[in-house]
Amino acid sequence: QVQLVESGGGLVLAGGSLTLSCAASGRTITQLAMGWFRQAPGKEREFVAAISQSGSSTGYADSVKGRFTISRDNAKNTMYLRMNSLKPEDTAVYYCAARPGYSALLRLPGNYNVWGQGTQVTVSS
Repeated sequence: QVQLVESGGGLVLAGGSLTLSCAASGRTITQLAMGWFRQAPGKEREFVAAISQSGSSTGYADSVKGRFTISRDNAKNTMYLRMNSLKPEDTAVYYCAARPGYSALLRLPGNYNVWGQGTQVTVSS
C-alpha cells in the first residue's frame, strides 16, 4: 500500500520561492510514476509537473515551465517541487500523486491512483 505525505507549503510573497516535498512509503519511488497537481478554490484539479518511473523524463504545464522544477531523491524516497518566481495565480492546494508499476510520464489526474492529502500554497501580491 503506497502512501504519500506532502509538506513544505506556506505563505510567500510574489516573486518568492518554496520547495514542496512528497515522502512516499510502502513502495520505493523508483517503482512509481509520480506527479504534482494543484487545485484552486472553485477550479478543477490541474496538472503541474510529472516525473517518469525511471526519473529520466519530466514534464511541466506551460504555466509553470521555466519556474518550477520536479525532482526526486531515491535515497530519501521523496519527490520535490521547487517553485521559483511565484505568482498569486499559483495559489492553490498542491497534491502529489503516484501510479505504481507504470513507467510513462503521466499528466492526467485519472492516470494516478494514489494521492497525498495536499499542502496549501498561498502567494500574496
